[in-house]
Amino acid sequence: MTVEREVASHLKDELEELLPGRTSSAPADLRTYSHDQGPITDSAAPIAVVWPDNTHDVQTILKWASSRDVPVVCRGAGSGVSGGAHATPGCIVLSLERMNAILEIRPEDEVAVVEPGVVNADLNSAAAEYGLMFAPDPASYRWSTIGGNVATNAGGLRCAKYGVTRDSVLALDVVLADGTLIHTGHSTFKGVAGYDLTALLVGSEGTLGVVVGITVRLRYLPEKVQTLAAFFPDVRSAAEGVLAIARARVQPAILELLDGMTMEALDVAHGSRLASRGGALLLLQTDGFGADEEAAAVRRVLTELGGTLSEVGAAEAADLVELRRHSRGDPVDHEYRVGEDVAVPKSSLVRYIGALEDIARNQAVHLKVVAHAGDGNLHPTFWVSTTDGPGALVRLAVALDESVRTALEFGGTITGEHGVGQYKLRWLPWEQADEVLNLQRRIKDVFDPRGILNPGKAIVPAVRE
Repeated sequence: MTVEREVASHLKDELEELLPGRTSSAPADLRTYSHDQGPITDSAAPIAVVWPDNTHDVQTILKWASSRDVPVVCRGAGSGVSGGAHATPGCIVLSLERMNAILEIRPEDEVAVVEPGVVNADLNSAAAEYGLMFAPDPASYRWSTIGGNVATNAGGLRCAKYGVTRDSVLALDVVLADGTLIHTGHSTFKGVAGYDLTALLVGSEGTLGVVVGITVRLRYLPEKVQTLAAFFPDVRSAAEGVLAIARARVQPAILELLDGMTMEALDVAHGSRLASRGGALLLLQTDGFGADEEAAAVRRVLTELGGTLSEVGAAEAADLVELRRHSRGDPVDHEYRVGEDVAVPKSSLVRYIGALEDIARNQAVHLKVVAHAGDGNLHPTFWVSTTDGPGALVRLAVALDESVRTALEFGGTITGEHGVGQYKLRWLPWEQADEVLNLQRRIKDVFDPRGILNPGKAIVPAVRE
């Protein structure tokens, strides 16, 4: 047995003594928990998976890991798509899925307190009994956890009106790298005492601490919802419709854009007939007491742009929204596919989509575009056939890089809601100056001086000489 394997075996024995029956080094568990849904750039298996039941368990594990210099990678449901929960060499995976209690819902305060393993959809079901909702709704809401939503500052379809996860988090209970438990934030909607550590921790991807409790703001379930489907001849005219809605001073709760290739793919996968109705789709919802008036205003401006509109019933509306959640598609054996998560200012939406089409044409790759158009967050997907030859993968990589650089040239960002994780680290210096990258490293050093929390993710590590 090598020295490394002896050390790993000893560490696993210590873990089992610390949390009896709540650790595993079974090969099947190590495989399952070694990655999320993001691209795997560096493959590694953890030495063990640990399932804490409570905050004290998390403190125990982090004190142990800090004393042994063992890296800790936190995991919720593994629904991330940027590699933020990929295992790193010699790490343990800390799965928070068993810490799944809704501790409190205070309807008069419009607040809930939950553990990190609570599934987004379960919180919404519980809140709905009081006429409330948790606004962030990523496509994975049926299985993603609130802790994972916090770690990545997740978004979703309702972002256009209600914001991302950070806009709905009031307070956090966090275990630091050395096992210290801290509480940040407040239970009130307003509060400006000291630095906003809560906002800093949201979106930090498990690199600064382990979130064990979350106080979230709930919103009112709307009294009424109107869903409109607006079909356009092409994607650029649909993108023009987004700006026209803004000029009409209407703030939809949901405003999504699907191009023709996306609709064709959905038709094949789900038996829908979207592509027969136009070359691009704007799917939108207005909500609240003014839903009817806002929908009428949207109908007017989009019709003037040449859109063909239909006001859909509740059943069709639910179907269309669900189709949108599946619009990125499942992997298929005959394609190499890469997708992204850039965002640009809404005023640049039309130009950026045009630039994406130019990139795809110049690199001879296929393109489909879906977007949270109401806030300028796009998910372009490029792909080639597995039969296109070795040069196809090079063109695919070039197209992806060009799409990111172009988004930055338009004043955008490399990630609107999925996080940097492991996969997007190479692009972070394109967006952020050296001074900012260095400051982030110094913040990391304050929270995690031994560098054990999710190393190699979210921020660009210092170059070791």
